[in-house]
Amino acid sequence: MTAATALPDPPAAIVDLDLAHPMELRLPGGAAAPPPIGGPVLALVRRHGRPLGLVTATASPGDSPGLRAALLAAGTALGATPDAPPPAAAPLPTLTVIICTRDRTELLPRCLDALLRAAPAGAELLLVDNAPTDLTTHDLVRDRYGDRIRYLREPVPGLARARNTGLAAATGEVCAFTDDDALPDPGWLHALLATFRSDRRIGCVTGLVLPAELDTPSQAAFERHCGFSRGFAPRTWSLADQGGDPPVPYTVSRFGTGANMAFRTDALRAIGGFDRATGAGTPTRGGEDLLAFLRVLTTGRLVAYAPDALVWHRHRRTPAALRSQVYGFGVGYGAYLAAAVVQRPALLADLLRGLPKALPMAPGRRRTGAPSPRELVRLHRRGLLVGPLSYLYSRGRQRTLPAGIRP
Repeated sequence: MTAATALPDPPAAIVDLDLAHPMELRLPGGAAAPPPIGGPVLALVRRHGRPLGLVTATASPGDSPGLRAALLAAGTALGATPDAPPPAAAPLPTLTVIICTRDRTELLPRCLDALLRAAPAGAELLLVDNAPTDLTTHDLVRDRYGDRIRYLREPVPGLARARNTGLAAATGEVCAFTDDDALPDPGWLHALLATFRSDRRIGCVTGLVLPAELDTPSQAAFERHCGFSRGFAPRTWSLADQGGDPPVPYTVSRFGTGANMAFRTDALRAIGGFDRATGAGTPTRGGEDLLAFLRVLTTGRLVAYAPDALVWHRHRRTPAALRSQVYGFGVGYGAYLAAAVVQRPALLADLLRGLPKALPMAPGRRRTGAPSPRELVRLHRRGLLVGPLSYLYSRGRQRTLPAGIRP
């Protein structure tokens, strides 16, 4: 059995291996992995909890020792990460975790169970139900989680509104956000909080997002061509770092994604929370996370990326869902750029200068059973053109809706 580093073709199992505990293979979210059924395996390799990289192997049915040996050999070849800094004397900030959902109750048990495994003692956990069509999610939280997770309801559709509802209720010094189709890693929240503790200037922290499943060609196509991962090296950005080419409005997409982000609560409230005209559930279909990154950055705060802060994401499974998602990414990105200009008109010159270099994703080879890379590029660019008008329409539409909760 040999191992490699290329992303395997689906269906592929996903496991988690820490070189410090070589006898243990775990599933995304922290549960023990069952014996392999055979076929491709993608593994995250860590050392003492710190991610090193991804490797792949081909498993024989039931051969857990052989799979571990192949992954250990490949993982050791990845090299070492820098030693972790000694624990700081200052206490970790207090924490609120906010998860927003809408009519996807079937996804919630795995997400919320993983969140409970990751949550430190005393963390406040909020589930915001956005414009639900029934009481299914309410009943699930009441019956399965009791007082461990607080249920909130935001009646007007829109992810930004739902996140603002959670932000208004939050009591923690830090607010962390993930999605209902994500599985928080056991070390996710500690890594976020430790990053905030390391520097008071940090206003936002994002983290590593890896696929929780590679069962279908569409999931593999998403991960290859537009996945959420930002790599395995920590980074910190300031506004002074963003004077290059492309200019600042385009660089914030490198910071991370709304599936794994956290803010100092006072910093997020100071910018007014998330723009209600953006986000899933509005005509813009996204962009609220990028806009928040930009606005925090332009207040003089730092934005940090911490790969130790990991969540696993369940990508869309079907070609139709993938096409819709990639088109929505384009609309959201175009809406974000329009919102940036509306809120900071001085950015317009930078936006026009950097636009040719901002068009996303380079075409690659076709994968059978999923949209081709060229099709994904076309969908994203088509959405990008629609995005600015969608933002202006959504912004006008918000004036006819209830004002919403002020963070």
